[in-house]
Amino acid sequence: MSKPTSIKTTEKVRDRLRQLAEERGTTITALLEELAEAELTEEEKEQRAQEAAAELGVEYTDEVRAAGQSAWAKISAHGKGAAA
Repeated sequence: MSKPTSIKTTEKVRDRLRQLAEERGTTITALLEELAEAELTEEEKEQRAQEAAAELGVEYTDEVRAAGQSAWAKISAHGKGAAA
């Protein structure tokens, strides 16, 4: 197990995290671990894009990268209810 540490935040954020954790029947620490692991880093996103291109037999060029980023931006905006 990792060594515990502290994160500074506002009371409002702390209270929200506590409520979310309670609703899920978990702790704030476990909730934060879940949230941190659910989001990919930019490096992980790039690696997955390269792997997907290889599986599809597509050369991973700057143009392919840009098209993929544009597509994901539109998907993300749609998911948030915004127009891309």
